[in-house]
Amino acid sequence: EVQLVESGGGLVQPGGSLRLSCAASGFTFGTYAMSWVRQALGKGPEWVSTITSVDITYYADSVKGRFTISRDNAKNTLYLRMNSLKPEDTAVYYCATKRDSRWSVRGYEYDYRGQGTQVTVSS
Repeated sequence: EVQLVESGGGLVQPGGSLRLSCAASGFTFGTYAMSWVRQALGKGPEWVSTITSVDITYYADSVKGRFTISRDNAKNTLYLRMNSLKPEDTAVYYCATKRDSRWSVRGYEYDYRGQGTQVTVSS
């Protein structure tokens, strides 16, 4: 059974930083593209970033240059370092992957995601 457990969210002031983590189990983590998807209140899921099985990274334009995705295959863990946070980054952040091990820029196309971790950017 695929399990994804996110942690690291919280309340931060504009301009601040957070690092999210996602502990994965139930599948061969190192062979899957892994992504972060976020969902703001009242909106649909938005793709944020992906790291492939060969460590190629992709970012949404809205976070490029501020967020960094990484993975530790030995620990089956995915990370998202978020700097220069803005109020519009406020959302529940989900670690996600697809059944076919690939990825998508459409946030609703992910088959598996965790319970999410809340990130609130406010002064």
